[in-house]
Amino acid sequence: MKTTISENSAFFGIKYETHCYWMKQALILAKKASDMGDVPVGAVIIDDQGNLIAEGLNRKEQNHDPTGHAEIIAIRKATEKLRSWHLGHCILYVTLEPCIMCSGAIIQSRLGLLVYGVDDPKSGTIRTVLNIPDSVASNHRLSVLSGILENECRQQIQDWFKKKRKI
Repeated sequence: MKTTISENSAFFGIKYETHCYWMKQALILAKKASDMGDVPVGAVIIDDQGNLIAEGLNRKEQNHDPTGHAEIIAIRKATEKLRSWHLGHCILYVTLEPCIMCSGAIIQSRLGLLVYGVDDPKSGTIRTVLNIPDSVASNHRLSVLSGILENECRQQIQDWFKKKRKI
């Protein structure tokens, strides 16, 4: 089940083109992760005024760190910059549906809106394998928008794994 932004959301007025712009920025970061040998996932966080707050790209291999996911890195940078773990006025754009670890961090940071590109049929925990935001375990009602630049996000991931398997 895919969820769209409700009319009650503070982010309802954002135009599709704006979502595409920020997802393109996340795709650029994902390409950098790919070039460094990590799974191509990129993330950006903006505030409710449309200002870039933080960026992250997968660095699991680079940093030898299982928590080195794009979303975690972006959330850490955003909370440090804002000097608050409350990100209710922020939007996280990420190219791939978050895993269980990242979903937990997103819920804990009280993000205002999550926008992701493509579903992850193996470990996606926003809507695909699990639905953490709508579960009884969630103490925050997260607004979610999926499918922004879905084809581009899917192609980037698929190309990376095809190349990886040929090596």
